[in-house]
Amino acid sequence: MGRVLRETLKPSTSSVSATTTSTSVTETVNGSHQFKITGYSLSKGSGIGKYIASDTFMVGGYLWAIYFYPDGKSPEDNAAYISLFIALASEGTDVRALFELTLLDQSGKERHKVHSHFGRTLESGPYTLKYRGSM
Repeated sequence: MGRVLRETLKPSTSSVSATTTSTSVTETVNGSHQFKITGYSLSKGSGIGKYIASDTFMVGGYLWAIYFYPDGKSPEDNAAYISLFIALASEGTDVRALFELTLLDQSGKERHKVHSHFGRTLESGPYTLKYRGSM
């Protein structure tokens, strides 16, 4: 049979004061991925909800992928809009991210900002992806 030892600590009555400190450091990791769609005009008309996915890429220790829907993701888009998403491709919970999605025309000169989280107020903070596949 085992024994349980119990030690009782008594508070010190000395007048010595202690100073303590602690630090929390949140690291920011930057990365980018260029997803080139060759033959874009051929993908138009493929159907609402059909997508083209990028290869997965690593940023901040997580795998990510870009999903491009040439005719939109949902019927409300009525094939009049494209949809573009970044998705968590690895396991993770509550992964916080700020991102910007930008389209370039075929010349590579015209930039069209699709969506950016960098302009969000500090109160709304980064976007939180809850699980693998979150977009």
